[in-house]
Amino acid sequence: MLCKKLHHAAFRCRDARETVDFYTQVLGLKFTHAMGEDHVPSTGKYSPHVHIFLEMEDGSNIAFFECPQDEGEPSGRDQKTPGWIQHFAFEVKDVPTLMQAKQDLEAKGLNVVGPTNHDDFITSIYFFDPSGHRLELTARTCHDAVRMQQFVDEAPSVLALWDKTRDWSQRHTLFGADTGYKRADQ
Repeated sequence: MLCKKLHHAAFRCRDARETVDFYTQVLGLKFTHAMGEDHVPSTGKYSPHVHIFLEMEDGSNIAFFECPQDEGEPSGRDQKTPGWIQHFAFEVKDVPTLMQAKQDLEAKGLNVVGPTNHDDFITSIYFFDPSGHRLELTARTCHDAVRMQQFVDEAPSVLALWDKTRDWSQRHTLFGADTGYKRADQ
């Protein structure tokens, strides 16, 4: 496989210092690199910016750009996209760790939504960073290899149904009671 792991995903932030403080102090990520330029290295466009990297336990990073002279939403989020779609999801060890994180985040004054069960695959909580990025902490809840393989096997059929109908009310035409498929809200 060409792609070995996620190195980083980068988004815009309102304030680099505020972002570093949030991700290191609230979520415990490691601030590993910062670099700045007056011009975008890949395009040459004039855009003074700082590019910061915050590392997770597995070595992957979340990165941000503060670019105060550029127009647009400080979070960089597309304003036409619903706020629940674009988000970062960070995996935690287990559900007890997730529930402790919820309590800790709420104690720090953050509004936390959840826990939310997603198809008996993961359980998640949601909250926002200072720039308005939606964040998800998630714990795997399915540890059964047979069920995990069933998710893999079902994925093409789920996508095929979506391609055909763009409507989940038609799911009964593809998934019978014996497949184990069910929506997260059931």
